[in-house]
Amino acid sequence: MPDNRPDNRPDFRPDFPHLTEMRRRAAALPPMLVDGGLAALVLVLQLWPLVSRDNPAGGAWDWWGYAVVIASAVPLVWRRRAPVTALLCSLIPSGLYDLADEVADQPMWYGSLVALYTVALTGTRWVRWTVLAVTLGGGLLVVGSSETALRGIVQFVAAYAIGRAAASSRAHAAALEERAAQLAREREAEAGRAAERERARIARDMHDILAHAVSVMVVQAEAGPVAVATQPARAVAAFDAIAAAGRDAMEQLRRLLNVLKEEAGPRGPQPTIAALPALADQLRAAGLRVDCSNAGDPRPLSPDAEVAAYRIVQEALTNIVKHAGATSAGLALTWQEDALMIDITDDGHGREPVLPSGGNGLIGIRERAAACGGSAVAGPREDGPGFQVLVRLPLAAS
Repeated sequence: MPDNRPDNRPDFRPDFPHLTEMRRRAAALPPMLVDGGLAALVLVLQLWPLVSRDNPAGGAWDWWGYAVVIASAVPLVWRRRAPVTALLCSLIPSGLYDLADEVADQPMWYGSLVALYTVALTGTRWVRWTVLAVTLGGGLLVVGSSETALRGIVQFVAAYAIGRAAASSRAHAAALEERAAQLAREREAEAGRAAERERARIARDMHDILAHAVSVMVVQAEAGPVAVATQPARAVAAFDAIAAAGRDAMEQLRRLLNVLKEEAGPRGPQPTIAALPALADQLRAAGLRVDCSNAGDPRPLSPDAEVAAYRIVQEALTNIVKHAGATSAGLALTWQEDALMIDITDDGHGREPVLPSGGNGLIGIRERAAACGGSAVAGPREDGPGFQVLVRLPLAAS
């Protein structure tokens, strides 16, 4: 029967919030205060044998012992600012402790161990190794027995190893913090780029919607007054086309602007290739004859390419109404093995010979096609008067 206790789960990690809080508060303390407290602790530990034991020979302990203890502990106050100096100032008095006979028997290593730990934590490689060699060599010269020498070597090497382990841990933590900060900056930059791309997409969509609707409405509004007296039915159809174009533009803009709201309501789908016949009917109502053809077997496009195909055709037909002075236009969809070819032509007087030098609409066509992995070219027709826009959009991956 499996054990369901939390501490037996593979992903269990012990959590010590109180210990974490203590570390956080300790890290927030001023360094001088921490080092002063550490020096005071070492001073108390080294003075304790002198104040707690009686001199077997009678009388008080020699003042020399007190002076050496104080001299070996006080340099720890400056251990961060001058670690090597603090170590030497602690080592030298410690080695002179036994010069007096009337002192308590005790090891004088505490201050030197803390100072060596600090050198191992903060020093460069050559400084660390040099200091460790001098410390061990000097200790061997002043100790009185092999047991004391071995114990001192073990303790000083351990202090050095702990210092190096702490340095590695800090470096690793700093690297993780830097990496986390870098990832946060990258995420923020990517979010900014994504927002910029989204704003550009919304701007293109609004341009396409408004340009198409306004162009249709202007053409119909100009033709309506002329037809009122001679062709009332045509005037009525023109006004109906203006109203339909306005309603369609409002509906598309409402769906588009809902994206910008923090609490958007239900969103309708973006127009796709299936909506191209209705788009052609709008242009026919505006007086432009649009001939549509579809060759090949329709194949699936990606959702982005579906929307791009509609917007490209919308922009191209709008340009024809606004600029070409054409009476007819052709829209041919050709389904190939790996792509959809869209060919929009007109019989007007044409525009610029190459796509990048055209207006914002033509640049938008190129950018929409490129965003889907396709391409677009535009220029005067080779088989007669007019202008041609040829777009290639790749099919969706199987």
